Amino acid sequence: MTASSSPHGLRQRKAADDGLGDSAQVRGESVQSEKSRQAHEEVVWGQTPDGEVFRVPTTHDVLTGLFHPRYPKSHLDILNLSLLALQLVLFYILPRPTAKVFFLFYFVFWRAAYDAGLGWVLTKQSKRKWMIREIQRLGWLDEKRNPAARNWIRAQLQGKMGKDYSFDELPLEYNTWLLFRQLVDVILLNDFLAYCMFAFTCFRVPEGLSFPVHVMRWIGGIALVIFNLWVKTEAHNVVKDYGWYWGDVFFQRGALVFDGVFELAPHPMYSVGYAGYYGLSLIVGSYPVLYVSLAAHAAQFAFLVLFENPHIERMYGKRKPIALRKPISASESKKIKKMNSSCQLPSSAEDDPDQLSTPAATEGESATDTETETECEGKAPGIHRSYRPTQPILLESTVSQHDLHHKYFRRDVVIFHNIDLLRSSDAMLALLLAYVVVGSSLPVLSYHATLALHFAHACAWCMFHSFGLGLLLRAQSKSKYLVRHFLKHYHYPSRDHGDGAVQEAFTNWKALYNISLCMTYTSLMSLAWKSYTAPVAWFEGDALLCHTLGALLIALHVWAAMESFEVLGVFGWFYGDFFMEDFPAHLEYTGIFRYLNNPELMSGASFLGLALISSSKLVGMLAVIRFVSYWWFLQTVENPHMRKLYGDSLRKDAGFVKVIKSVASKNVRILESRAGRHVPEIKRVAKEVKGTFDKVFEETADVVEEFLARSKPRISEVMQETKVLLQQSRERLVITRVARDLSSYDTTKYKISIVPSQSGDKRFHIGESIKVNWQAPARHSHRDWIGMYKVGANKSTLVTKISSVGLWVPVHDEEWDQDEPVEDTSRIAPLGKKPEVGTVSFEGSTLPWTIGQYEVRYHHDGKYNVLSLDGPFEVYVNKPASLDLTSVRDCLARIVPLCLDSDPDLIPLSCGGVREPADTDSDVTRDVDDFSFWSERQAKRICCVIKQAFGVEYAPDVVMADANLTALANRILVSKQLLVL
Repeated sequence: MTASSSPHGLRQRKAADDGLGDSAQVRGESVQSEKSRQAHEEVVWGQTPDGEVFRVPTTHDVLTGLFHPRYPKSHLDILNLSLLALQLVLFYILPRPTAKVFFLFYFVFWRAAYDAGLGWVLTKQSKRKWMIREIQRLGWLDEKRNPAARNWIRAQLQGKMGKDYSFDELPLEYNTWLLFRQLVDVILLNDFLAYCMFAFTCFRVPEGLSFPVHVMRWIGGIALVIFNLWVKTEAHNVVKDYGWYWGDVFFQRGALVFDGVFELAPHPMYSVGYAGYYGLSLIVGSYPVLYVSLAAHAAQFAFLVLFENPHIERMYGKRKPIALRKPISASESKKIKKMNSSCQLPSSAEDDPDQLSTPAATEGESATDTETETECEGKAPGIHRSYRPTQPILLESTVSQHDLHHKYFRRDVVIFHNIDLLRSSDAMLALLLAYVVVGSSLPVLSYHATLALHFAHACAWCMFHSFGLGLLLRAQSKSKYLVRHFLKHYHYPSRDHGDGAVQEAFTNWKALYNISLCMTYTSLMSLAWKSYTAPVAWFEGDALLCHTLGALLIALHVWAAMESFEVLGVFGWFYGDFFMEDFPAHLEYTGIFRYLNNPELMSGASFLGLALISSSKLVGMLAVIRFVSYWWFLQTVENPHMRKLYGDSLRKDAGFVKVIKSVASKNVRILESRAGRHVPEIKRVAKEVKGTFDKVFEETADVVEEFLARSKPRISEVMQETKVLLQQSRERLVITRVARDLSSYDTTKYKISIVPSQSGDKRFHIGESIKVNWQAPARHSHRDWIGMYKVGANKSTLVTKISSVGLWVPVHDEEWDQDEPVEDTSRIAPLGKKPEVGTVSFEGSTLPWTIGQYEVRYHHDGKYNVLSLDGPFEVYVNKPASLDLTSVRDCLARIVPLCLDSDPDLIPLSCGGVREPADTDSDVTRDVDDFSFWSERQAKRICCVIKQAFGVEYAPDVVMADANLTALANRILVSKQLLVL
């Protein structure tokens, strides 16, 4: 990578060598030739973060400056040379076993100093300019505050630089970089030499290898070392000292251009640039050296991932919005139009019935963002049109990358990512993997252990079929759980009126039900087969009778199942009335249902039949479990749903029951006629027994009702407290830090007040910026901070005992390093007694995205001592007066821009967004309701607010797939209509 010309003209022409050292001086050329070369040398300019532009002096490479006798040596150079010489001396005087251990730990120390130490320092400098601030705080380069340190540093730097270097004229950032560079030289050289010394102490000649193998080992090792040196040299020629010593962490000298050796491999200095490790391992023939090399190389990759890549993204990466509808190229557009010439393309995102799935690229704002958030490249050009709220806004016949992506990709499973166990294909994948893993990991089992395993397997499937699927069906009956799930997580075109979600929910339910049904009976037969033993004498005892009765029971089950399917059809077999309300369904008591209300109970007959055939108690227990679980399913799931659908038209007694009751009542009358004079006594006893049972039942019911009535408030309170504890579990797992120096502060002079909203009161729409005025004494801690909490979350007004969960802002941002206060902060307090005042603003991720009552608290010195508080204030969300397209869209037009931080590059044109320059020159019409995102976090905000405003849930993928106000409004209306219970 090289530094190219920046937009600000920091470089004037093609890069030349500014960092490899003065080769003319090394070869002993005359002073006149040196001046002549410098006269033709290019001028390189740098720029500090504050905008100061300066000429970058010539620097010399470390080996020339350190080892060439004509160059003066600084104190740090002398220290470096001493440490290097000490290693050589110890290598020769220490015994080999001792030297191995010493140089191993010595190398680990310098490697940790490089990867952990430099990585930590450079990360803080990259994010917060930490080294610059520390030098300013300590006054090392301030002539008035610390002249001795400044003069010493000046002497160290001037001796290392050429005549074009002026310590006093160059900015603080450049001088700090030069000082940091000398520290890096100490670490890098000692790290390299310590590794070499460790490798040489482990040298051996491997036994058992032929001479040609030894020759190849040496040739390969030397080749790798030479290749390593070549890669490092070429990399230095490309990046110069500016890139070699991470100069862009301190000042800018142009953009990065990847060429030269950087086209050989990714990150060559950290990847193939460490080939010498493995070459030296081959030469010395030592496995310890090889494994230490692997560990050191892994540490270098950690340095790359944790510091280098995030820094490059912060410095040179450009955020790209998600969900921009970027038209495809003209040739591809013509091809697609030709393919779709027979039909009119939909006019907006929600009108395309094939649009599904989510974007799948990554943005690089930071390391965390790169790993967890998605984005899609490009801007969608368009021209501004007036918005008519009574009609949908239509797009022209164009196809975008965004729409094509959602057409062909739909939350697809990649390994285990996006797996959804309510999607039948994913459930079968998980089931298959579970069987393979469990089956391959089982040891050799005894006969009884095998039977127990088969019983547990069959019992698990039996319970899942009745209880697992039963609970799923009951949730579908009560709240349309399965349909809600697919509506929430998957994108469907809103023009299908929700049919897509219903169809997919029912399709996946059918597959899950069929898998469970098959596995239930397969596991049952496996258990019966494992426990079956063929009788020795068929005609002795009851063996033949058990087999005959068992076969008849299995045949009875098969007949009942076939008769049931003939009457129910596919619709009833798969419980279609739980899903499809528009399907014509009516009660027909024909076939087997003429005699039985629930012939499915006969499914237990096969369990009993196999129990008789196998003579197994385990199969018999499974038959009992099957009857009990299916009785629960009928009483808890199916019968309540049938009563809900058909009401009074649902008959109470089937034909078989009616006949039995008729015969029973007839026999009762016959018994009464024959009982004669004993009838009154029998009736009296029967009434007494019945009355006793009724009384016991009533008293028990009264006691239970009284207990529930009394315990209901307490149970509700416990449930509410448990819910709050679960919600705040992460908040309460904090160690409250309390300051001990409050006695030196006048707490009465701390005040905060919430600035009223635009409506003039303390009611803020969710996502609206909240400003807080603060006042503190002149000598207050600059690490003070203000947090926002729900009213009642903190019982104490003196100490905050829960975390703000990110809802906080520092009073002075420069005194904080992300979430941690800068240590040992000292500042010069202003003279006088006039208090310091200011205003902080809660915006974006520091805002609460849940409606409710909140308060703000002013905290002292990075701790949790409360010095002032204000509140309550309300966070609310506007809800539409009526559920029509115009009202819902107008409500979204307020919500969406706030969730997108009112960024004009993201919000819809109809809400005040701005066009890209390319939009005005494009022939493609852009929908003025389209919007985009910087990160998935903003889509999550929209989902959260929609749930609170409209009572429907969506996954971020669904919102990013729509990315249009009208499309999202249509989706909400369809969801509300579909989920009406």
